[in-house]
Amino acid sequence: MASHSDTLVVFFGATAGANGGKLGSDEREIILLVWQIVDLHEKKVGKLHRCLVKPDTLELTDECKEETDLIVDDLTKADPLDKVLQQFQQSVQAELEDLGRNSFTLCVDGPQVIRQALHPEASKKNLVLPECFFSFVDLQKEFHKCCPNAGPGEDLNISSMLECILPMFSTSVCVCGGMGGCVCVVGWVGSPILYHRFSCFESVKYKFESGTCSKTDPVDSETVIRARGLPWQSSDQDIARFFKGLNIAKGGVALCLNAQGRRNGEALVRFVNEEHRDLALERHKHHMGSRYIEVYKATGEEFLKIAGGTSNEVAQFLSKENQVIIRMRGLPFTATPQDVLSFLGPESPVTDGAEGLLFVKYPDGRPSGDAFVLFSCEEYAQNALRKHKQILGKRYIELFRSTAAEVQQVLNRYMSAPLISTLPPAPILPVMATPPFLATANTRDCVRLRGLPYTAAIEDILEFMGEHTVDIKPHGVHMVLNQQGRPSGDAFIQMKSSDKAFMVAQKCHKKTMKDRYVEVFQCSTEEMSIVLMGGTLNRSGLSPPPCKLPCRFPPHPLLSSPISPPPCKLPCRFPPPPSLPRPASCPVAHGSLLRMQGLPYSAGVKDILSFFQGYQYAPEDFSGVGQLSDQARSLIQPKEWLCL
Repeated sequence: MASHSDTLVVFFGATAGANGGKLGSDEREIILLVWQIVDLHEKKVGKLHRCLVKPDTLELTDECKEETDLIVDDLTKADPLDKVLQQFQQSVQAELEDLGRNSFTLCVDGPQVIRQALHPEASKKNLVLPECFFSFVDLQKEFHKCCPNAGPGEDLNISSMLECILPMFSTSVCVCGGMGGCVCVVGWVGSPILYHRFSCFESVKYKFESGTCSKTDPVDSETVIRARGLPWQSSDQDIARFFKGLNIAKGGVALCLNAQGRRNGEALVRFVNEEHRDLALERHKHHMGSRYIEVYKATGEEFLKIAGGTSNEVAQFLSKENQVIIRMRGLPFTATPQDVLSFLGPESPVTDGAEGLLFVKYPDGRPSGDAFVLFSCEEYAQNALRKHKQILGKRYIELFRSTAAEVQQVLNRYMSAPLISTLPPAPILPVMATPPFLATANTRDCVRLRGLPYTAAIEDILEFMGEHTVDIKPHGVHMVLNQQGRPSGDAFIQMKSSDKAFMVAQKCHKKTMKDRYVEVFQCSTEEMSIVLMGGTLNRSGLSPPPCKLPCRFPPHPLLSSPISPPPCKLPCRFPPPPSLPRPASCPVAHGSLLRMQGLPYSAGVKDILSFFQGYQYAPEDFSGVGQLSDQARSLIQPKEWLCL
């Protein structure tokens, strides 16, 4: 159907609701199909076929009754849509044989009858449409090529186009009447407009094509929509089925995930052009099953944020086209590719074996419990989905359909996730101040070194950093001590930018220092600051320091000055540095003695010295730290304090 033919089949349809330019926008069913064959070579027209279609819901709007002159009683004895489409095929084929032709060109007055009415309804009713309905010619667009000075497309119909043509040509015109506004275009038989060679053949995609999208790809904001209210188990194919009749760009469906990595019922969809996007907006509040879907405009930036990626691993994984993607969630952290293949079984063979598996990991290489699997056909994928919530090891595994965009989005989310999970910020007491060398902005311009040798010094870290040493901020090296005041094997380093921190994490991760490999992670300034201010870091995440917890002793309303809290019964693990003001409960006079109350009875001199371990040496006593180079001295603060 993609080439010009001397035989045209002019096709028209009407629904039980809105018609014309709004045809199909209210999700009403087709109730009328009209078609007629036009032989351009012999200048003849065939029989006008007018078939009523019985909808599942026998209800007509007033607008429909006025335009079609139909009532509900007219439809009660009509055939359903599949039978009428069968009649269409049989009648067209018979007339083509009589004319000695074997092909024809389907012509419509606007794309709505094909894209917005016929394809969506056939999809919902699981009907297979004839191949001719996947390629057609829009007479309004062809008319504008012959008559570029005519009015705007939305104001054109067959009657108005005929009025423009009649004064131009003296050929007699025979207009075959349809139903009300259904005026058949066969009256153009004598007009040269139907003899020019059609160039704008429109097509309807048979199925959605999955694919990847790079963050550098240009995406026109006039082609993107946001769909809300989707069932959580929806796949990209389900969304493409909802927009059946409209052409979605390759890899143009991106399911959105919430903060926990689960689908939130939204998706961004990218169409091939603005016209298809506008038709998609007409499907606002159409139904997917029992749920209505909201459709809004979106931007190309939003689409790239969700679907765009830079991972070569993902691109290689998704390079195999026409594959069904299944997501597995809840895998044991020790699960191997062989464990997954054994779990899926021989009835669900994975494409290319272990190469068809993609395990999702954190930046430090730890498994996340998620994986994506490729299957070559729908049958294998269905067999795999039957294992939903079956046990692997000691955990039940969730399996559900996924998309190429979701693969990219999940990888992006885990790879950019903070290495240290932070708690919501707690109120900060006014008596506490942040050291001047610690920033509070949540910028990922820092790196964390984990697994340092306990004997590692500043010089060792600088040698370990190599060429990246020049990118360290002044006073940007911070060692972390344990409760006993000894090196904990951790350190934080402030870099000049997030890009520099990212490069260090990529280049130095698992590099060796004194026969030990050191893990290097990119982290935020806020995470580093909380740890250096006395927060604790363990498997449960990051806990704020005691100084940032809410005050337990608010001022008494009857007193002009606040009540001093009772002395703490345990030694404070995180004393503030000398440069910070002391809490009111710990008054200190410069150069005087300090009294400590509430010491444990078993406390000794070593315990008291450990209590003040957070205070660094004064400049005149700097020799006690060891001999440092000028470069190392420029990277640490003379009174830098070290804490847990």
